[in-house]
Amino acid sequence: MKKNKVLEGVVLSDKSNKTIVVLVSTRLPHQSYSKLTLKKKKYKVHDENNVAKAGNKVRIVESRPYSKDKHFRLLEVMK
Repeated sequence: MKKNKVLEGVVLSDKSNKTIVVLVSTRLPHQSYSKLTLKKKKYKVHDENNVAKAGNKVRIVESRPYSKDKHFRLLEVMK
């Protein structure tokens, strides 16, 4: 049984109806130099009740595809 990914990030945009854009940052060591590097990725997230606003820290979870780009849904708003 596959576990769904749970990620934390910051809401960049909440302009669309039921869709937010979340920036997830992770720190990974460089393969050759072992220095920590910052990797950033944006995800489109389904927000059913439009509760998340720009600047909020949120937790998202992988789910069924809602559209071509949306494969995550909002789990909770932390701040």
